[in-house]
Amino acid sequence: MHRHGYKGRKLGRERDQRRALLKGLATSLVEHGKIETTLPKAKELVRYIEKLVTKAKKGDLANRRRVIAGLSTQVAAFRLVDVIAPQLTARNSGHVRVERTRLRVGDGAQMATIAFVDEIKDAPALKEPA
Repeated sequence: MHRHGYKGRKLGRERDQRRALLKGLATSLVEHGKIETTLPKAKELVRYIEKLVTKAKKGDLANRRRVIAGLSTQVAAFRLVDVIAPQLTARNSGHVRVERTRLRVGDGAQMATIAFVDEIKDAPALKEPA
């Protein structure tokens, strides 16, 4: 059987499970800034998160709603649009980096860390008037 026209990795899951996995990984990456997962999952996450960051950089209402739909929580979506995306305006693509780390002890799977290329500074918390 040929591979022509088959995009992406199946990751041993059905379509809905695969979508939920990528959505959860993307949410964790936005919340924590850096996560460790297996190398194939990290490579698929790059494709997924790059598109979300591009939408978040535009920041209009329609793209904000698409980002909310692409992440598990609204808090993570707002963080991506309001905190992370404005700090990534210097580059057009290549917002995340994948680095191989170790072989997992249990099954020998190649692990990798995925993180944003630029250092993300948290927005200062707004003080409530007393």
